[in-house]
Amino acid sequence: MDLVTGALGKLPSKLLVLLRDEYKLQTGVKDQIRRLTRELESIHATLRKVAQAPPDQLDEQVRLWASDIREASYDMEDIIDTFLIRVDGPPKEPADEAMFKSLMKKMGKLFSLSKSKACHKIAGAIDVLSKQLEEVEKLRGRYTIDDIVHKPAAMTSIDPRLSALYPKASQLVGIDEQRDKLIQMLTEGDHDMQPNQETKIVSVVGVGGLGKTTLVKAVYDKLNLNAPCKAFVPVGQNPDLKKVLKDILIALDKESYMKGFDFNILDERQLIDELREFLKDKRYFIVIDDVWDIESWKIIRNALDDNSLGSKIVITTRKHDVADEAGCSYKLKPLTHKISKILFYGRIFGSESECPAHFSEVSEKILKKCGGVPLAIVTTSSLLANKSGNIKVWNEVCDSIGSGLGSNHNMEIMRKILSLSYYDLPSHLKTCLLYISIFPEDYEIEKKRLIWRWIAEDFVQHGEVTQSLYELGESYFNELLNRSLIQVADMLVDGTPRSCRVHDMVLELICSLSRQENFVTTVLGDSRQRTPPSGSKKVRRLSLQNTAWPTMEISKLRSIAIFSSAIFSSMTSLSCCHLLRVLDLQGCNLKNLPSLRFVGKLFHLRYLSLAYTDYGGELPAEIGKLQFLQTLDLFWIKIDERPLSIIIAGLRQMICLRVALTRLPNGLRCLTSLEHLREVIVDSACMAEELGHLTQLRMLYVQLRKDKDGRWDESLCTGFLRSLAKLHKIQKLLVVTSSDVAADLEGSVESLGNLSYLHINKTTSLPTWISPASLLLLSYLRITMVQVRTADIRVLGMLQALRYLHVEVSGDIQVLERFIVSHDAFPCAIKCSFFGFSMTPSAFQPGAMPRLEEFKFSIRLKDFTAGKFIGDDLALGHLPSLQSMRVDLLGEQDVSEEVVVEVEEKLKHKADVHRNHPYIEFRK
Repeated sequence: MDLVTGALGKLPSKLLVLLRDEYKLQTGVKDQIRRLTRELESIHATLRKVAQAPPDQLDEQVRLWASDIREASYDMEDIIDTFLIRVDGPPKEPADEAMFKSLMKKMGKLFSLSKSKACHKIAGAIDVLSKQLEEVEKLRGRYTIDDIVHKPAAMTSIDPRLSALYPKASQLVGIDEQRDKLIQMLTEGDHDMQPNQETKIVSVVGVGGLGKTTLVKAVYDKLNLNAPCKAFVPVGQNPDLKKVLKDILIALDKESYMKGFDFNILDERQLIDELREFLKDKRYFIVIDDVWDIESWKIIRNALDDNSLGSKIVITTRKHDVADEAGCSYKLKPLTHKISKILFYGRIFGSESECPAHFSEVSEKILKKCGGVPLAIVTTSSLLANKSGNIKVWNEVCDSIGSGLGSNHNMEIMRKILSLSYYDLPSHLKTCLLYISIFPEDYEIEKKRLIWRWIAEDFVQHGEVTQSLYELGESYFNELLNRSLIQVADMLVDGTPRSCRVHDMVLELICSLSRQENFVTTVLGDSRQRTPPSGSKKVRRLSLQNTAWPTMEISKLRSIAIFSSAIFSSMTSLSCCHLLRVLDLQGCNLKNLPSLRFVGKLFHLRYLSLAYTDYGGELPAEIGKLQFLQTLDLFWIKIDERPLSIIIAGLRQMICLRVALTRLPNGLRCLTSLEHLREVIVDSACMAEELGHLTQLRMLYVQLRKDKDGRWDESLCTGFLRSLAKLHKIQKLLVVTSSDVAADLEGSVESLGNLSYLHINKTTSLPTWISPASLLLLSYLRITMVQVRTADIRVLGMLQALRYLHVEVSGDIQVLERFIVSHDAFPCAIKCSFFGFSMTPSAFQPGAMPRLEEFKFSIRLKDFTAGKFIGDDLALGHLPSLQSMRVDLLGEQDVSEEVVVEVEEKLKHKADVHRNHPYIEFRK
């Protein structure tokens, strides 16, 4: 599903479903379906071309036509889906051929919306019910994009980023530190007299508006490299690489290449050869600004000769993959709050001291929303510069930032700069990004929650056969991160993002676009409402943010998210929203809600979340009627096994089920599409056997327990292991048990080759199946053992993908073997914890754990008093990336306070002399 095309891309496949024999439609009706399908595909192709052009490049009537067709497509999909549910799902009713003919008639009327003067050759309505296929083929030519898309430009558009090349001195506030850091990166290790110095490349990466161009221009102007050849060349979003290469040559030698040199006779390859020949014996400093894709960078890089003369290249980009490809990436940071205030107040009042006291509070709110982005600060301060006496206007501006409601020339310039990243997105990512406007400002959006909702909305399109919908959605999420359009809010310990946030300025952009396209309607608690431009537009996605239940027509509602702790007594009115696909009540106060039976009437529902709602009632059996339900999130609410067993019997399309330590319900084996299951209790071999039927599982969190009568089923572990051996797609496995199940996993090792996450809470020793050869993808390992041997540490150190390791010894503390972390061990480890046993002499050899940032470990104070441990033994200086430590001092009751202080002082000293001066914390 695309933003501009609405549901149009889905309609042909849905119509073709109706050709199946079980619907028993007459031949004439089937012919109508085939013709309509072809026409829809043709219109969809046209709208995809319309979607590629920014709105200001479209004729106004074309935009209206596209909007009408999009709205019509939603209505058509609603009609088809409703028809299919009446035929296939509850309530069971036979197919009604008369109803389907009526449906086709309604579609014909809907397509009459395509009449428009803007569509020149699209004369009249598209009568798909009466025209033959030959006529449809003739009509196809009338959708030529050249005829309907481009609006004649009154004047050539000027790139608003050009001002960054020629900033005023007042706009360079706070740039010195980052400029000097970049210069240091470029010149580190330089020796003027040393031959064969490699060309050094530094890439500067960050979101649009962060000041990348301004920064590198400052570096370009200040850095004196004794390089006779210098060039500063912009590339841009859709570069003409011949022009880029030509611009580099002209910048390097204007005298030669501006007079008498004919660039027209050279193709791209010849320009590359010319540039390499020119640079082969010259030291140069070249800035390539605003690179958008890896292929463009590779071509430019090939043209810049690596002549071993110590030349420098700097590139700027919004995309992390481009920066990684270039190498030596420098992630541009937002301005500090202090510098932000200097820039903001300086442009309005001259200095902070000149700001009236009653403006301070709203100023702080505005600065928080600007988030240290220079473009946002400069834009907002320019907007307020002539309104320094009107506190009401300042509050209005503050409220508009992030809401998409602001309308001002400066705000439009900022949106235009940020929108370059938006219009560079493929159509499906535009839809996914705009969907984020449904979340409140500054909201931390959990990645899984967002992806499951994308899937429920049909935004995630089927990819390769080997990819699940969630994996594909995760790739969408990662691409938005790569393009700096969303930011990581929190990381999981395995190094993957757990949640994201959207900068207020990006939120401002997507809310504005969402409002224009009637994509999301947001009702805010302060009576502001981000509604569609036209009041006649239907509300299809609704976000309620700290507000009472609204009074509006919601019969066409497809998605609702409520961000409020209030109790909504009017929630039962949702029972009329038969088209609802997403009902997200996460975090709402449902403690006193009498019943959720109305949910059973929402036959289209794909996503239902009651997580963290304190819902105290019984789950209604009617939820089991929701045959299309994909995600059921019941996390952190108390539910009984019996109603859940009744419910899941009918949910054959379920792919995600989250509960909070609930006994595995009967009938789970029927959910053969299930990919994500947490946190279920298994207390019998029969229940364990059910898991073996869930062959699509990628994530499983299970607790193996005694049964309700307190008895341990001896065959429970065996049954669980048999099931585990069938789960060949499992990636994340968390097993909590009071039995040593890990040691018995030998027979299941072949099914665990895709594991990236493993948590085992009890085992006697390190299982032999945990080996570098069998667990190539394992990045997270948390394991509790009775004993740890030197050989165990050696094996764990060879796990090449391991980023997080937590090893803990359970039971009584005992003297264990000493171990050494060898020079090539744990190459990717970022976080490591060794608890319950004492670190030993010469723990780290040079080269061990080169990326370790966070280290937690235990020291037995007895070892110190017995002379088995001294401060130098750990060799912390061999950990070059260390940033923080936590030390557990074991058995402090057996030793004097003086000994505790002495140990702490020795370790503090080691932290002080370490190159990174890591933070250190002690626990007793």
